[in-house]
Amino acid sequence: MNYIARPTARFAVLIFALAFSALPLRADELQDIDGLVKHGQHAKALERVNRYLVQNPRDPKGRFIKGLILAEQNKGADAIEVFTALSRDYPELPEPYNNLAVLYAAQGQYEKARQQLEMSIRTHPSYATAYENLGDVYTKLASQAYDKALQFDSSNSAAKNKLSLIRDLMSSNRVPRASSASSETSLEAVQRPAAKASTAKSTEVKQAAGQAKSAATKPAEKQARTQEGDSEAVLQTVLAWASTWSKQNVESYLAFYAQDFKTPKGEARPQWEAARSQRISSPRKIEVAIESPKVVLRGENGAVVSFRQVYRSDSLKVNSNKTLIMVRSEGRWLIRQERAGG
Repeated sequence: MNYIARPTARFAVLIFALAFSALPLRADELQDIDGLVKHGQHAKALERVNRYLVQNPRDPKGRFIKGLILAEQNKGADAIEVFTALSRDYPELPEPYNNLAVLYAAQGQYEKARQQLEMSIRTHPSYATAYENLGDVYTKLASQAYDKALQFDSSNSAAKNKLSLIRDLMSSNRVPRASSASSETSLEAVQRPAAKASTAKSTEVKQAAGQAKSAATKPAEKQARTQEGDSEAVLQTVLAWASTWSKQNVESYLAFYAQDFKTPKGEARPQWEAARSQRISSPRKIEVAIESPKVVLRGENGAVVSFRQVYRSDSLKVNSNKTLIMVRSEGRWLIRQERAGG
């Protein structure tokens, strides 16, 4: 059967290796831990990385490798917890979303996998691994849809042919077994070998997947899934906005605001940007936390997010209620208006 569906999937192990290659180790300790992983000493590697994280609790690379080790120990729930927290704290990183998708796919939760992969792509639009994995997930969803269609109409020859085509594609694209997360001599050398189907077959499967998904899904269920995905995308955008603010990355921070953003006092946009740049750059340190967020969608391209904002800098501490009016523009959620006080 399709490699995506197997809990101990070779697919999952190799994708973790791919994602990890994008996060180069920077500390000698982590390099030693990686050596333990390469030699299959997962228990010892986990003990070492836990000690490392006691001293560096927010280090994304250390947390990433812990999630990787847990996944290779078949501790899927624990690995999901690690990668979920990592994506929450560092929403700009595409790899945690991708690895969450692989874990969900291994559990057969393909809709959750789809949502995580789309978040990964939003974060990093040129992340080829996420695109390929998304194609695999849609292929599995299409297979399930054709199976369901044949349950209700076993004489449907078109569905039989499409299902056969998809199964042929699945069997021709099995990923070679990997003995460890990074079996190559260096993480940078890890590649994902895979036999590609012909262009004609790939195109036909892609079209079939789209047709099956739209035909087999009830409108209410489809709408509910779309709303769930949109709500998650809005929330992740708000968390990313707070993260760039905390990092005092002015350029990235301002990029979260729509072109038609309504400035708080009605001042001109350049004047507002200059004032915000000054307030963000001046403190030596800033921490912005989002508590109890609530997302309310308004139509297909609008949303309202209310939350408790906890702001800390070297000179100021403020807890306040805030509301963001969001708009979707060219596939991105942006801030159109900010309201303090609820």
